[in-house]
Amino acid sequence: MIKKPLLAAAFLFVLSLSVFGQQRASDKILILPFENTSDKTEFNWVGESFAMSLSELLRVPTLDVVSNGERKLIQQRLRIPLANIPSIATALKISRESGATLLVTGRYNIIPEQEDTAATLSVTTRIIRVNEGRFLSEVHDGRQIMRDIVINDALANLQTVHGLVAYQVLYQRDRQALAYSQNEMVVASTKVPARAFEAYIKGLLTPPGATREIFFRNAMRIYSDTVQDGTFSDAALELGHLYLNQRKLADAVDQFERVVNANQQCVENARGNGRVAQCNDESFAEASFYIGLIRFQQGNFEQALGVLRPLADDLKLTSVYNTLGGIAIQASRAERKDLARSAALMNEGLELLRTAAESAPDDPAIRFNYAFALFLQGSYPEAVDQLRAIIAESPRDGEAYYLLSKALLEIKDTTAGTIDNQARTHLAAGNKYANLEREWAKTKSASEIALRIEQPQRRDFVAVVLSQRAETPLRVVMSEADNLLNQARTHFTNGNDEEAMAVVRRILVSEPMNAESYLILGKIHLRRGDREQAQGAFKTAIFWDNKLIDAHVALGRIHLERGECLQVKTFAASALEIDSENPDANALSRQADRCSK
Repeated sequence: MIKKPLLAAAFLFVLSLSVFGQQRASDKILILPFENTSDKTEFNWVGESFAMSLSELLRVPTLDVVSNGERKLIQQRLRIPLANIPSIATALKISRESGATLLVTGRYNIIPEQEDTAATLSVTTRIIRVNEGRFLSEVHDGRQIMRDIVINDALANLQTVHGLVAYQVLYQRDRQALAYSQNEMVVASTKVPARAFEAYIKGLLTPPGATREIFFRNAMRIYSDTVQDGTFSDAALELGHLYLNQRKLADAVDQFERVVNANQQCVENARGNGRVAQCNDESFAEASFYIGLIRFQQGNFEQALGVLRPLADDLKLTSVYNTLGGIAIQASRAERKDLARSAALMNEGLELLRTAAESAPDDPAIRFNYAFALFLQGSYPEAVDQLRAIIAESPRDGEAYYLLSKALLEIKDTTAGTIDNQARTHLAAGNKYANLEREWAKTKSASEIALRIEQPQRRDFVAVVLSQRAETPLRVVMSEADNLLNQARTHFTNGNDEEAMAVVRRILVSEPMNAESYLILGKIHLRRGDREQAQGAFKTAIFWDNKLIDAHVALGRIHLERGECLQVKTFAASALEIDSENPDANALSRQADRCSK
């Protein structure tokens, strides 16, 4: 049993660069967030902590590191979701795109606190040589052996675990050139005073309420007592969200501003010392975003715009564009005296919402805001196109019907009356249609229709924060493998199996772990009636990417044809676990039930 830890006071350690000052980095390394293999989603933050901490700890003279922010930019450029842990094949794609030669992946399991036993953490880490597509190994007694990095410790010792993993990565990469002891790496990793970090961890593990607040406040107090003029930003950020959820907006803003101020102080200190800033830009961006959101909810449009405008340049984030665009439109509607200013705000909001709509064309709230902005600006034909698309997806959206009817009326479209009848039907509750009509008759405005800006769930926002300041706008650049995959899909859809198979083989020469290539290969064999080869290809696809639902369904159907009901049930269950709403998975599940009867 691991007893609840009482860590010694941590201190910062500066790794000496004098010996290796003239050496060049011989490897470039990428670290992905570690995978949570427990069923406790409240511990997902631990996986991100490994990506952030290791990206800093592994910055040694002989090793180039892809920063955590840069990695997120690459994933967004490749359209790889940041909220999910990528498969090995996808991770290698990210690595190649970044130019990394080494890839660090890991998984962890957590056993929660029980009686007098602290919460425990078990971590397994692996290093992959990207160019060869194989795990790092060593020669022992004339044999090639792959050694996982396995560490078990108390969860409160997480910082120490970060240091141990970093040391082992450096040791396995090149023990001969290792210039740092394990203890030095651990010291470098323990940036937060031990008692403060322990209080912070306990706060994270405590349900929202007074006790959680006490833990975070204690963490901040202990930190400031130990670190002169210091702010424990992570604890302040958590307190800010705690207060925000309790609608204590003034207290929430106070905590978020502490995070922002700490980041600015860090940047200024780095500038004064003539060194590169290693500040937590992600916490700064998140705190700034929520300050802007609170100011908007309070009706203080000027302050909201002032806080959020810089984020639109620093973050390529749809949530920011949508929120900032909505605030600008709302500020324009509220401006009664200065017509030039109102027009400028309207144009600003429209451009931001256009950017948001282009980034997320399937988001109904964003599309509605964009359509509403076009309507308010008087761009009625464009508004009509957007509103028709909204109604096609949401046929009971009364506000969309109402705006569409008025836009059609402005362009003298004869269908305006029919659409108006639909608006009257769907806005009957609370006399909303009558109120809108009364206002429209007087001022030709629709102040009762609000822009659709919701507070995003925190996990969705945090998942896509990009701390890296891009020097140029992001452009979606497809790799050669992506282009080839598109060709293979097209050939297969058109029934050109030979051409599709030839393209798939080209992909597998350069990316032997490309899961979708095996999926297409399996579909070709299945269409040709070669069940054995199809089965092998589908199993390989699942090996490299277990979330390819089509492969699970296809394997289930192959076993169904053979009357192997137990296997059908297994693959139906695994498919439903990936997507419980998938129609093919549900159909297979029904067939599995009938198969066993």
